[in-house]
Amino acid sequence: MDFFKSIKLAAAAMTAQSGRMRVIAENIANSDSTADKAGGDPYRRKIPVFKNELDREMGFNRVNLEKIIHDKSPFGKKLDPGHPAADADGYIKTSNVDGLVEMVDMREAQRSYEANLNVIKSTRTMIGQTLELLRR
Repeated sequence: MDFFKSIKLAAAAMTAQSGRMRVIAENIANSDSTADKAGGDPYRRKIPVFKNELDREMGFNRVNLEKIIHDKSPFGKKLDPGHPAADADGYIKTSNVDGLVEMVDMREAQRSYEANLNVIKSTRTMIGQTLELLRR
């Protein structure tokens, strides 16, 4: 594989993982949100969806962040009769974000990002070594 193709492929993967980490960070930041008014919904967890796409110029498939969808899992409930969004029984809806799931997803995204960064670093090293051999 061409050195520059490997760098471009790793950079595309890093961009996709960066987008994934932004979505996860937003989920974590809004995990404690509740509805503003009775009958309203709190923050709904977002899920990044990736797509395998052919890069015709470079001649390989790469991953892209295609879209962001909302998690359809049910909201949680918490007893808080004094809250303005409480229903007749005194319960409020809480976000469907699970902090543990988000932290696991974040760690996975970070590791993938770092792995692709290491590909770029290794490729740069190989390019440098190749240039050094050609100078001799």
